Amino acid sequence: MTNIYEQHLDRNPANHVPLSPLSYLERSALVFPDKTAVIHGVNGERSYTWSEVYTRARRLASALSKRGIGTGDTVSIMATNTPEMLEAHFGVPATGAVLNALNYRLDAANLSFILNHCESKLLITDREFAPTIKAALADLGRSIPVIDIDDPVYEGDGELLGEKDYEALLEEGDPDFPWEVPEDEWQAITLNYTSGTTGNPKGVVLHHRGAYLNAIGNAYTFNVRADSRYLWTLPMFHCNGWTFTWGVTAAGGTHVCLRAVDPAKIFPLIANHNVTHMCGAPIVLTMLIHAPDEVKQSFPQTVETATGGAAPPSAVIRKMGDMGFHVVHLYGLTECYGPATVCEWKDAWNDLSMDEQAAMAARQGVEYVTLESMSVRDPDTMDPVPRDGETIGEIMLRGNTVMKGYLKNADASDAAFKGGWFHTGDLAVMHDDGYAEVKDRSKDIIISGGENISSLEVEEVLYKHPEIMEAAVVARPDEKWGETPCAFVTPKSGANLTAETVIAYCRENMARYKVPKTIVFGELPKTSTGKIQKFVLRETARNL
Repeated sequence: MTNIYEQHLDRNPANHVPLSPLSYLERSALVFPDKTAVIHGVNGERSYTWSEVYTRARRLASALSKRGIGTGDTVSIMATNTPEMLEAHFGVPATGAVLNALNYRLDAANLSFILNHCESKLLITDREFAPTIKAALADLGRSIPVIDIDDPVYEGDGELLGEKDYEALLEEGDPDFPWEVPEDEWQAITLNYTSGTTGNPKGVVLHHRGAYLNAIGNAYTFNVRADSRYLWTLPMFHCNGWTFTWGVTAAGGTHVCLRAVDPAKIFPLIANHNVTHMCGAPIVLTMLIHAPDEVKQSFPQTVETATGGAAPPSAVIRKMGDMGFHVVHLYGLTECYGPATVCEWKDAWNDLSMDEQAAMAARQGVEYVTLESMSVRDPDTMDPVPRDGETIGEIMLRGNTVMKGYLKNADASDAAFKGGWFHTGDLAVMHDDGYAEVKDRSKDIIISGGENISSLEVEEVLYKHPEIMEAAVVARPDEKWGETPCAFVTPKSGANLTAETVIAYCRENMARYKVPKTIVFGELPKTSTGKIQKFVLRETARNL
């Protein structure tokens, strides 16, 4: 039988256009040409309107195109949260090329590997990172063009390494450069490298369609509007700023740039520029909570604050609320453009105690409206786990906001997509209301005497101790039990803690088999994106 809905109802340029976040900048420049798009500096030393940002991005695209850069090429950028970094998220893909935002906390060896692995054709770099970049280029084994960012807001030193600076590069470009989305929305838009704990980092390839969808999903989920002012406490290199680089632009909001996370600058930026939104890992929230009293400021607006990475302890969520920040918990990975799930708030939770509300808010929640599906499944059978809040499985994702795959790494891509789902490696339970709750990374679960112990559950209790600033729990080998919990603790300034008092506190607040047998005091090692390096702590625990 003929399907009448397939007769003379074909796709054509009038009814089908590839999705790309490039269209967001064009729209904001049209709708809000004179509205402030970008503010940089505590006192707004640099600012641009949407019309100006659009022109600068077009000049960048034109200048790169004149240098022969186009589809299939890679342009790398080593920069903090500056206007140049934001413009690169539009100007580079507007040529058809792929933006490779480098993690500025990596060492020269890793950077050299990345530049060669992605076959970068040009590097834009901030002078702040000159020593590391100079060493990486010396180790590269080939020469590539280098453009310097000489940011007037930057107050430090740094050698200029390139042939010219960024502003001179823009002068090469045409302000009327044609602004077109790619013909194929599956085309790569960015390349982000995961911070590997062993071996070389993997290159995560993202496409225009996914970037478009996740950006608009962020704006919808986080209620970003044209009157929103988004403070860049999250690095733009990290999952492309969780795609808020494009999401805030889609809404026509204002980007408030910040070169480095510093509470002494964050509080005045919020107050001076009426900041309404910000994002960051739990460590950023902890820094704000423990900032000196003379640094902290109050402000009339509530700052919507999204956090991700490890689940923020409920005590952190509560203390942020006391300072005027409303914390929303998001969950995701580089491989899914950053946020993929949200702990969607339910009105019924308003009747719970503050601690109970904070515990609910710490769950990873439900899938984004732009993600097709999130499921907790047995990684062997691929069956969904019961919604009992107890049975542990692996969080798996499926949808248009999942990566294309890993660059030049077919085996890793095949393993990640086994069974038609993206395997996150995070172990979780599913509650009866359909909300997921991460219990641990698959390698972080502690098995003591045959009992599974979630390191996150133990950490949740430790964070509630009034004298503990940070805590991380890993397995330590034990002749009798196989493994026992080992807690690494960073005390607050002036705290008077001992291993005995911490263990006694734990015994009062958790089952005895979950109580850490070993307490180690000191600063916690972190990855280049601020995540606690548990693999380092596991090695330390093995050698105790």
